Amino acid sequence: MILSTLAAATGELGMAAGHIRYSDLGLDPVALNLGFFQLKWYSLAYIAGILIGWWYLLKLLDQPGAPMARRHADDFVFYATLGIILGGRIGYVLFYAPEMILDPIKILRLWDGGMSFHGGAIGTMVGIILLSRKHGLNWLRVHDYVACCAPFGLFFGRLANFVNGELWGRPSDVPWAIVFPRTVAGGLDPARHPSQLYEAGLEGLLLGLVLWFLFWKTDARYQPGKLVGAFLLGYGLSRFFVEFWREPDAQLVAFAQATGLHMGQWLTLPMIAGGIYLIATAKKRRVRVEPIAGTESVA
Repeated sequence: MILSTLAAATGELGMAAGHIRYSDLGLDPVALNLGFFQLKWYSLAYIAGILIGWWYLLKLLDQPGAPMARRHADDFVFYATLGIILGGRIGYVLFYAPEMILDPIKILRLWDGGMSFHGGAIGTMVGIILLSRKHGLNWLRVHDYVACCAPFGLFFGRLANFVNGELWGRPSDVPWAIVFPRTVAGGLDPARHPSQLYEAGLEGLLLGLVLWFLFWKTDARYQPGKLVGAFLLGYGLSRFFVEFWREPDAQLVAFAQATGLHMGQWLTLPMIAGGIYLIATAKKRRVRVEPIAGTESVA
């Protein structure tokens, strides 16, 4: 028993030796500290994702055949912000921390962290539907355009996770593994996959480039559902893949062991199926598109 414990400890120490230590990177979750007020990088990530996404959405709407005008996009920022914050928080509580329902005050403590992408996506979808019904827009085509902007928020959000030193990966001895602090209660901190950066690269950069190509270099935006389908499929596959190198949430370790998959992977399965369906049926929804913003009529 003593020998096995010593061997395990030696293995963890060897795994951590020679690797980058998070504490040596000089990262601080707080971007601005005025004593009475703290501005965290996580908050800035949400702000940057929304503002840059809005800017890019306006660029997309300048093209012929846009499904809405700038005034609709300006209104959408309000709907999207509420959808992301409320949906993200409610989704986190329902999917990852249902025990918080017994202590509702904790649900309101957004500054303590805890947001779900899947919940935020549902909240944004509800916002799009409400906006579309209010202004008589084609909600699926609006989804297509908004989906092209989502990777900005995903990229900044995952970088913020890395700066916070949270949502780390599984122990690993790869050369780029990082020793995050406080990952093992009462023991040594092993080097781990920086899975936050993996997700930033796949969900943010790669998926963003795929959607950029489909929008600007193909006629995908005239096939309702194709772009949002590509987003759902791309995000779902990226998240499902990276979760194999990511440590499950502490409160969901038993769930992952019992089901064989992380909660995040189970939640991506409907996204993958929905994405495949939307892409496969997009051509059937192709109709003549009369622009709301722009000058050209698109067949």
